[in-house]
Amino acid sequence: MAEDHALLADGLTRMLEAHGFVVAELVGNGHRLAPALVEHAPDVAVVDVRLPPSFTDEGIRGVIEARQQIPGLPVLVLSQYVEELYAEELMRDRAGAVGYLLKDRVSDVSHFVDALRQVAGGGTVMDPEVVTQLMGGQQTKLDELTPREQDVLRLMAEGRSNSAIASALYVTDKAVDKHSNNVFRKLGLAQSSDDNRRVLAVLAYLNDVT
Repeated sequence: MAEDHALLADGLTRMLEAHGFVVAELVGNGHRLAPALVEHAPDVAVVDVRLPPSFTDEGIRGVIEARQQIPGLPVLVLSQYVEELYAEELMRDRAGAVGYLLKDRVSDVSHFVDALRQVAGGGTVMDPEVVTQLMGGQQTKLDELTPREQDVLRLMAEGRSNSAIASALYVTDKAVDKHSNNVFRKLGLAQSSDDNRRVLAVLAYLNDVT
């Protein structure tokens, strides 16, 4: 875990241990992060974006460096900020096992633990605000999608299954399947039964196209 605020780090450690996790190492600065991730190769890492010494983007840069050495290393970024450039780079490798949550929007411990386990299992979990900012710069690429298809795409990018999307939008699973197929067809993406690869492909496409 990479977190430089002592009280928050202590609270997160206690919470994680209470839910059966073992914290292999607590990192308080950017210099140690990538080496620690490579050394421990954890089942999942929780990393803040802004760490000492510069408090800019050391955390997420350390994650990207570590994932270059260990592709698909599961990482949940937990921050107050959306660092769009590095978030896009983190998603672009399509390896999965990535999460990005905003600290001030995590109000439920069980939701956080579920998100952590999903990332540890190779899934993708994105805060809706992160998704909105990542997609915002490519809005013209979404013009062909209907409002409902954009809703489905947004929920896909949050890592939700088709059944969860259907529940959120109050439609049938069959309707979600139809909208999903339309999204892939209009964006020129190959269909896949793998939700994680599907989400990553969509995000990578939206972030790569200029």
